[in-house]
Amino acid sequence: MDNKKSSVDQAVEAVADLGRDIGDYIREQRNSAQISLRQLAKLAGVSNPYLSQIERGLRKPSAEILQQIAKGLRISAEALYVQAGILEQRVGGAVVDAVLADAELTERQKQVLLDVYETFRRENASKRPVDATEDTEE
Repeated sequence: MDNKKSSVDQAVEAVADLGRDIGDYIREQRNSAQISLRQLAKLAGVSNPYLSQIERGLRKPSAEILQQIAKGLRISAEALYVQAGILEQRVGGAVVDAVLADAELTERQKQVLLDVYETFRRENASKRPVDATEDTEE
């Protein structure tokens, strides 16, 4: 028998890893929020065994269930979708969303804040390759 894994086996493992990753992420969020499995199950409207299976990576929840879990954890559903591989992480996502959603700011203020934020991000990104080069030259 050949020791190399087929592309089907690799794909199955990748999907299983996603299930474990989202389960681990949900468990970490639940623990940091100091919510029991039973409490989160009730808040999310799912059964204890089902939530336990999600956390252990045995079940892959739908987007709707993830949304309910996010609501129970009081975190962004987008964060769970990204973790589950349903959405790709957007650049500046949460910060940009928070600035745009702030009703206390004028449109001009929002734009200035986003411009400054983007300038800092570009500045930091441009420094990374230089720092890495300096480390290798020493």
